[in-house]
Amino acid sequence: MMALAPAARKRSLLRPHPHLYEINTWAWLEQLSTRHERVIKLGNVPDSEWDSLARLGFDIVWLMGVWKRSPESRRIALSDPTNFPLYDRALPDWEPSDVIGSPYAVAQYVPDERIGTWNDLDRTRRKLKTRGMLLFLDFVGNHTALDHPWTREHPEFYVQGMKQDFEKDPASFYPVETMKGPAFLALGKDPYFPPWKDVAQLDHFQPEMRAAQLAYLRTIASHCDGVRCDMAMLQLNDIFGKIWGHLLNGRKPPEKEFWTEARECVPDLIWLAEAYWETEVRLLDLGFSFVYDKGLYDAVRDENAEEVRRRLGANITRQSRFARFLENHDERRCVAAFGKQRIASAGTLMATAPGMRFYHRGELIGREAQLPITLRMPADALHDPAITKFFESILAITNEEVFHEGQWDLLQATPEGDTTSTQLVAYQWRTETARKVIVVNLAGNASQGRVQFGDGALPDKDYIFYDQLHAVRYPRNGQELRERGLFVRLEGYQAHLFDVTLA
Repeated sequence: MMALAPAARKRSLLRPHPHLYEINTWAWLEQLSTRHERVIKLGNVPDSEWDSLARLGFDIVWLMGVWKRSPESRRIALSDPTNFPLYDRALPDWEPSDVIGSPYAVAQYVPDERIGTWNDLDRTRRKLKTRGMLLFLDFVGNHTALDHPWTREHPEFYVQGMKQDFEKDPASFYPVETMKGPAFLALGKDPYFPPWKDVAQLDHFQPEMRAAQLAYLRTIASHCDGVRCDMAMLQLNDIFGKIWGHLLNGRKPPEKEFWTEARECVPDLIWLAEAYWETEVRLLDLGFSFVYDKGLYDAVRDENAEEVRRRLGANITRQSRFARFLENHDERRCVAAFGKQRIASAGTLMATAPGMRFYHRGELIGREAQLPITLRMPADALHDPAITKFFESILAITNEEVFHEGQWDLLQATPEGDTTSTQLVAYQWRTETARKVIVVNLAGNASQGRVQFGDGALPDKDYIFYDQLHAVRYPRNGQELRERGLFVRLEGYQAHLFDVTLA
C-alpha cells in the first residue's frame, strides 16, 4: 500500500500548478466491488478512498467515463476481432460481459446505472470539496453514440451524406431510420485516422445543435467543478470546416467559436482541453483553463533535450496552463512507453515542470498493461516497489509550497570536460524562503555540465544541496557557484532534485 503524504490543506480556489488524478471510473468501481465483496457505486465508495487521494495532495479528481454507455458501441466492440488481442493482454480469460462499450460514445448525459445517480455524483463532489479537491467530468462535444436519441429525433444535428455518398464509402456513414425519414449520418473522425465506428459526427455549424450542447454543458456544470473536453480542437470552426466542408452544402461557420459561447454560458467552470496539432495556444486564448501538452510528452519520450528546453523556455504564464503527463488513458502506460529505467528522469521532469501535473490511476504503482476503455476492469497487477517508492517521494516533495507559489526559471547547463551537457535539462523554483534546483538527464549515457544561475545567482556563501530523491547532501562553495556554476554529473536517465539551504 502506498504511503501517504501529509494531508493536503483545504483550498477554496485551485492553487497554481495543480495536481490532477484521472480515474477510469467503471474499472475502479469494479475493483473496489471485488475488494469489498459488495457492489460499489459512486454513492457508497468508502471514504478512505477519497482520504488517500487528499493525503497524496491531489487538487482535482477526474472521474472519466461516468456517462451512460452505448449498447451499440458495445456491440461494435464485440464484433471487431482486432480488439481481442488488446483484451487478452489487459484481461486474460475475458468474457463478452467484460466488454462495456466506449465512454466516448455517449448515449446520454446522465450517469450510467453502473456508476450511480445524479445524487451520487453530487455526494461525491461534496466529499471531495471537504477534502480540498475538485471534481472534473467529461464533455464529448464532437460526436455522440450512434444510439443517442438525437440520431433519430434530430438528424439535422449531424453531418449527413447522400445515398450515393454511403454507397461510395459505406465505412464512413451510419444509415439510420429517423423520425424525419432515412438519413446517412457521417461517422466521427480524426482526419488522420479511419472513422470511429461507434459515433456519429455532430454538425458544429448547426445553431440548434450548438444550443442543445450548451444546455448539456449547463447541466454538467451544475454537478462538477470542471470538464475535460474530448478532442477539443475538432470543434474549432476552421478545422471542422476543413474536414467536413464537402458535406456542408456551402454553409458558413457561426460568428463565434463554440468554445467562446461555452465559456460565456458557464463562466465559472474550469476547462481542460484534449488538443493536438499546435492548436493548444488557440484554445487557451478562447478561454480554456488548461490544455494537454502532448508536444512535451513526445519530446521527453524521444529523449530530445533540445526540444524539451525549447518548450520549457516558453512564456511562464502560458506554461502554467499546460497539462503535463507521463500517461493518460489514450497513451501507453509510462512503464511500457519509457521503460522502468527512465521513470526517474521523465517522472521528475513532468512532476516539477510548471503547469498542471497530470497523473493516471495505475501509474503510481507501475502498471504495465494498458486497459482498453471498452473493458470493465483490468487483471490484477502487482505493485512495482521501486516505482511506487519513486511516486511516493515525488508527490510528497512537489506538494511543497515552493512548487506552486514560487518563481520558476529555466537554467543553462554549460559544458564541463565534454559536450554531454546538451543532454541535461535544468531549472529552479524559488521563494524568499525556499529554493529547489532540478537537473534531469534525458539520455541513456552519463552526462555532466555546470548549471548556471544567471540573474538568480546565489550569494557568496556556502550551501548544502540536498538531493531529496536520493537523500544525499552535497556541500558547495558559494564563490564557485557564482563564478563557475554548479557541477553535476548524472548517470543515464537519472535526476537530481536539490533542496538548497545555507551551510
